[in-house]
This record gives sequence, structure tokens and C-alpha cells, in this order.
Amino acid sequence: MDVSAHKKQQPLCIGILTTPDPKRRFSGNRENFIDLIKAGYEQGALVYVVTTSDLKLSGKHVQAYCYQLAAKKWNKQLMPLPDVIYNRIPTRRLEIQSDVQRTIQACIRSKQVHLFNPFFFDKWTLFEWLDQSPEIRKYVPVTKQLSSQAVLESMLKRFPFIYLKPVEGKAGKGIMRLERITKKSGAQTYKLTMQETVNSHYELFTNLSDVWNRIAEIKKDESYIIQQGIRLSSFNKRPFDLRALLQKTSKGTWSVTGIGARVAGRQSITTHVPRGGSIDDPERLLEKSFGPLKAKRILQRTRSTALLMASSVEQTSKQKLGEMSMDLGVDLDGRIWFFEANSKPMKFDEPHIRKKSLARIIGYSVHLANKNKTK
Repeated sequence: MDVSAHKKQQPLCIGILTTPDPKRRFSGNRENFIDLIKAGYEQGALVYVVTTSDLKLSGKHVQAYCYQLAAKKWNKQLMPLPDVIYNRIPTRRLEIQSDVQRTIQACIRSKQVHLFNPFFFDKWTLFEWLDQSPEIRKYVPVTKQLSSQAVLESMLKRFPFIYLKPVEGKAGKGIMRLERITKKSGAQTYKLTMQETVNSHYELFTNLSDVWNRIAEIKKDESYIIQQGIRLSSFNKRPFDLRALLQKTSKGTWSVTGIGARVAGRQSITTHVPRGGSIDDPERLLEKSFGPLKAKRILQRTRSTALLMASSVEQTSKQKLGEMSMDLGVDLDGRIWFFEANSKPMKFDEPHIRKKSLARIIGYSVHLANKNKTK
């Protein structure tokens, strides 16, 4: 049955916003889009894909890509202008293009449609936002822009190891770890570890200038942040962190949809699954490290911390947000640390989190659409 059969009932219309692609018609994760279209169908909402070049707010209809569930194929057809627009433009490179930005800004200004999650987070800007709140700051590792050798040297004096992360990085790509090793003679050695696709490799240096030159060679013109290293809790000598998904509910309030755990690969300096990490149960891992009672308390604090962070990010960004994923670490003492937030989360592989996340996107969209009706 074609989901467009709902059209006769004039349901809520949700447009998944992406960019055109000359080879594939439109960009983005089609599997993710199909899951959302199915979730909308189950809840009586009409969901379709619309590109930035096709979205015109001046009319009542839009050219959109609809998915035929029975035939398992896409077709382009005229559809009602969406009530809500869910931004899933897949990359920063696409999102910053001038024509794409014009469409996004037009949606933000529009009184006809509601767009949420208008842009990717920039890592440095994100930490600047969080630094404005003393209540939030205690959860954030010391983070600076990697602007000079002097900054690198000052961070290494304060912390035994640090992480270097690309400001526009994704899924752990481009991350480096730098460790200061002091020999018995007092001499300093610097170990620079670079993350590859799955494994990592390291190089040793005796001179910090050589380290800086090597880092500059690797990062080229890309902007990086430099961050205090945290000794994370581990399982089988492999560090793990927690991945929380936060979404707005049908009442328009933040809620934790679910928390997963990611364990670092044996030859990896990150926990990202594309870099060799693996998925595990957070409660099981925390119980192994801290015992059942403390593990339960840590998970409760993780939820409350993540909610606090989400509210702070949305308030400071001054944008309409509906969801974000968040990477949180637990150190050897059970203290919670914030590492990263993503305004366009990758889909969670945990089935119960995935199912709930799809339903919440539809529910929040209903909430946004109803706001227009009550005005």
C-alpha cells in the first residue's frame, strides 16, 4: 500500500529535508528515511522526502519523493506543503552551501512550517555555549582551540594526555591522542596516536616542536579542538562511554529516549563503532566497574545530566531543537563527563531505542503542528 493513500484524510505532513543528488535523486540515509515513513504511516502521519531545490514555501504543494511500501520503490509526485520539516541534510559541506542556507533560513522565518534542528553543531561553538553556565561547566573537560604550539604545550603541562578532535569531525574520523611520558631520567617522550579506519598507529617524539609539526601536517587547514584526556571506566581493559539519545516528546519537553554503551576497539583510541568500537549494555558494563547499586545511581545521574545539557544547548543556541545524541564518559571514580553532542544523530542500533526514537519524531512533529492550530 502506498503511504500517499493517507492524503485523502489530510493528515499531518512531515517533510524530511535533504539535498538533491544527480546520481541518486536525493542525498541521505534512505533506510533511515523509510523507517520514518513507516513510523508516520503507523501513526497516521504522511512523511515524505523533499529536497532543498524543490521546497518552495510560496505555494500549497511541493514536489516530493514518496516511498511505496508494497512496491518498495520511490516516486516523485506533488504533495501538500509539509507542516513540519525534519532537517536531515547529511553533511556540513552540503548544509553550508548558499542555496541550501537560503532554504533553511526561509523555513526558520516561515509561519507556515516548523523546521527543527536547523544545523550541525560546531564542536568549538558547542563548548563555548556550555562554558557560559557554571552549572554545566563542571561536566565538561578543559577544551581549547588548537591554535598554536603554545596552547598544545600548556595543555600537556596540565594533563598527562589530551585528545585532538576536528571541529567538523564525524564518527571519530581524524581524532588524535597525545600522551606525555616521563622517563626515569626525567626526559620527556611524546606519543602521538592517530585513529585510522578501525585500528590506530602511533609515533614517538622527543621534541614538542616536532610533535606540533607532525600534527600540523596531519590536520592541514582543518580546525581542531584540544581536550583534556579522561581515564574512562573500562571492560576487559577496553574503555567505554555512554551514548544518550535525547528527544522532545509529544508534549514538547526533553526526555531521554535511551542510553547505549560503546566499547573501544582493541586497537582504537575512540569508542565509535565505525572505528572498531562495539555496542554493549550500559548497566552491565557499569555493574562490572562499580557494582549494581552504584551503577544504578550513575545511570540516573547520566540521565539527569544529559537532560540538563540538552536544555542548556538549546537555550544558548537560540534554535528550535527536537533531538540530539550525546557522548558521555564515566571516569574511574564514577564522575560523569560530557564529550560531544550531535544535532543529527546516527540511528541507534539498539532495537528498543530505535523504535521509540521514530515514534518520538512523529510525536514531536504533531506537537509543533498543533502549535499553529492553537494560535
